[in-house]
Amino acid sequence: MAFGRSRLRRILLILSVIAVAIAAVVGGGFAWAYTTADVSTVGAVEFTDELSVPPLAPSTVDADGTRVFQLDMRSGTKEFQPGKATSTWGFNGDYLGPTLRAQRGERVRVQVRNGLTEASTVHWHGMHLPAAMDGGPHQMVRPGATWTPQWQVDQPAATLWYHPHPHGATESHVRMGLAGMFLIDDDANDPGALPHTYGVDDMPLIVQDVKFKGTQFATGRGMFADIGVLGDRTMVNGVLAPYRNIGDEAVRLRLLNASTARVYNFGFSDARRFTLVGTDGGLLAQPESLDQLRLSPGERAEIVVRFQPGERVTLRSDRVDLGMDFFGQRFSGGDDRFDLLEFRAAQTLRPSPAVPAARVAAQLPDAGAAVQQRDFTLEFGKINGAKMAMDRIDATVTRGSTESWTVRNADGMPHNFHVHDVQFAVVEVDGHAPPPALRGPKDTVFLPPGGTVKLALRFDGPADPNTPYMFHCHLLWHEDLGMMGQFVVVEPGQQAGQPPHQHSGH
Repeated sequence: MAFGRSRLRRILLILSVIAVAIAAVVGGGFAWAYTTADVSTVGAVEFTDELSVPPLAPSTVDADGTRVFQLDMRSGTKEFQPGKATSTWGFNGDYLGPTLRAQRGERVRVQVRNGLTEASTVHWHGMHLPAAMDGGPHQMVRPGATWTPQWQVDQPAATLWYHPHPHGATESHVRMGLAGMFLIDDDANDPGALPHTYGVDDMPLIVQDVKFKGTQFATGRGMFADIGVLGDRTMVNGVLAPYRNIGDEAVRLRLLNASTARVYNFGFSDARRFTLVGTDGGLLAQPESLDQLRLSPGERAEIVVRFQPGERVTLRSDRVDLGMDFFGQRFSGGDDRFDLLEFRAAQTLRPSPAVPAARVAAQLPDAGAAVQQRDFTLEFGKINGAKMAMDRIDATVTRGSTESWTVRNADGMPHNFHVHDVQFAVVEVDGHAPPPALRGPKDTVFLPPGGTVKLALRFDGPADPNTPYMFHCHLLWHEDLGMMGQFVVVEPGQQAGQPPHQHSGH
């Protein structure tokens, strides 16, 4: 009997030792994963390559005054790293695309040709235009086919962009390089007091994170990275370690977060202040002085920064508060830091006027005029408990009406919220007045876990009961999983119709 008890004790002891060892291994593995999960390139980047500036897209003008652009989706290769060819997609080239530019009031037509082996779309992010021209998942362009949307530009000066929007494949198409800017000019709204010479003192900056697996783009998500694919390096305008020579005292930077998942916290290496003059959909009534600016995927901002002769300063993304605990913060990229772009000022700089204290701003919807209240709950892969369905209309809005939308993030991970066709006003953030960076016209807004925003939106049409616009999370993996819904704009008293049946082709 004593022998049996002794044997049992030895077995229990052995099992205890094994359990402790397993716990140590698991704990050690977790500790290693946590301590190695953050990324920093601060102070480690040798800025060896001059920043390229996307060319302005050539255009022709028809007899009726319509400005015509040509965009060809192509596959190709690009050496981001010397001697290493990476497979890419681009518009009119191997990676990214030209900058389209049009004047308010102009009619534009874009001839989009798909030279890829996959069906795709081109969505005009931030543009107010008919739903059939929007480039969402119902306007697929099959391989070898051409799609020719046309519309009249009817919104103030703004920094917009274009990118694919195929249901279930947006993340991969954007990561491969299909993106570009679309700038709207409006002399009445932006009379020239701001820096405005494209590529000189008015600089487009398309910011992306990237990770390579051998010579190709890595597509795997990191451990616990429910936010999506996060890179360990950054590119600006498709250049990995860029510098830019500056010849003016003040430069306008048009920042675009074109990453698929990463949230940036833009600032400068010397913590200098800069002037925020515009948000997603246009200029602010009054400039705001900031030293950091958070942009989630799809968001844009226009800032003006001043330089001293002969200095060098780095555009940086610092740690960003994602509203998560230490675990989620680390694995979702909140602790990451990146040196993005070095500015090198000439010894003599051209004088630049001060940013005007006030200007004609883009008009925001009036929350007090709202005739309809809607609520949207964001959860992983779903909005209001439902995954995206191409044949389901989730909301019907009346042309000419203003609505109030309350959007709540019920998840333990970050999301954001993008609405097609309109520029909305952020009325409240967690029950409080919005911070300065959210006081201008917006089409995309970040929501940390548990966060709530109240938006005012005005729907000025045109009406189309059968062709929907999208609302969705612009963290593109989340969008592809089903975090998207559809709305149609109808005439007063009209009912929603049936979306056109078109397979995604993916």
